[in-house]
Amino acid sequence: MQNPSPGRRPGGYPDYGTHLPSSRGGGSGHPPREAPIDKRTGALLAYALMWLSGIVLLIVARQDPDVRYHSAQSTVFFGGVTALNVLVNIVGSVVHPLVWALGLLMFVVSLFTVGVWLICLYRAITGDGSRYELPFVNGIVTPYAEQLAAALE
Repeated sequence: MQNPSPGRRPGGYPDYGTHLPSSRGGGSGHPPREAPIDKRTGALLAYALMWLSGIVLLIVARQDPDVRYHSAQSTVFFGGVTALNVLVNIVGSVVHPLVWALGLLMFVVSLFTVGVWLICLYRAITGDGSRYELPFVNGIVTPYAEQLAAALE
C-alpha cells in the first residue's frame, strides 16, 4: 500500500480540516468578541422600540451602567403606560358608560407617551449617552429605573 501525499486523505479526498484555526492556546476558533455598544447607541436603542427594546438591552448590555439605566427607564415608563392601557381597556369593557371618557383619557395619554418617546429619541441622538430623566414624570419613573438597573448588575 502506498502512503498518500501530504494534505490528502486516503482515497484521494483533500483534508479540509487542516486550514481551521487550532484551539490550542485558549482560542476557540471563533472570532474575538466585539466591544460593547457605546453609550449613545445604547441609549438610542433602549428607547427605539419602547419597553421591548428596553427589556432586550437590560439583558444584553449589562456592562455599561448608563445603558442599563436608559433600558430600565424605558422599560419602567413605557411598560407602565402599556399596563395602564390594558387596565383601562379592561375597565372600559366592564363599565360601559365610561367607555367614551376612558377612550378620551387614553388618547391624551397616548399623545403624551409619543411626545416623551420623541424627546427620548432626540436626546439620545444629540446627547453623549449620559443619564437624563424623563420630562414631566422623572420623580415617578427614576426611582424604579434606578432600582431595576441596580438589581440586574
